[in-house]
Amino acid sequence: MCKGLSAIPSSCLEKAKGMRVKLSHLAEKQEWVYKHRANEEKLPQDLESLLNSKLGVQAFRWFLRSEFSEENLEFWLACEQYKSSSGPKLAGKAQSIYNQFINPDAPREVNLDSETREGLTGLMQEPTADTFDEAQHRIFSLMAKDSFPRFQRSLRVP
Repeated sequence: MCKGLSAIPSSCLEKAKGMRVKLSHLAEKQEWVYKHRANEEKLPQDLESLLNSKLGVQAFRWFLRSEFSEENLEFWLACEQYKSSSGPKLAGKAQSIYNQFINPDAPREVNLDSETREGLTGLMQEPTADTFDEAQHRIFSLMAKDSFPRFQRSLRVP
């Protein structure tokens, strides 16, 4: 007789949920790879080209999500959007980015060295359009050296 889900240990249910998430990300990635090849698009050769492509950003996001490391891309994109901001909303947007990605208790904290983090903390008193430039550059470099090469390797389907 079936006892239902309540008979299954919660640790098994958590593992099953994790596997479901990973499989859905894998399916999304495979869908993108096949679309990419079907359209005979050239694989992105550098991160800058990828980030200038809506489809490229979407595929990179799917890949990073599957590795549970999407925060660097999200921070970079938030900085790009922030640069185009102006006026009285600038300080609020800067604080939002800081709280979400920079603050040591941030829910999506990015990996920045202490010097960059401290410098940025000092700039938060009077933020300008280029407040996050150095931090954004460091995160771009990190993605270019680390996650982007793994992303490129993941696209190679035997």
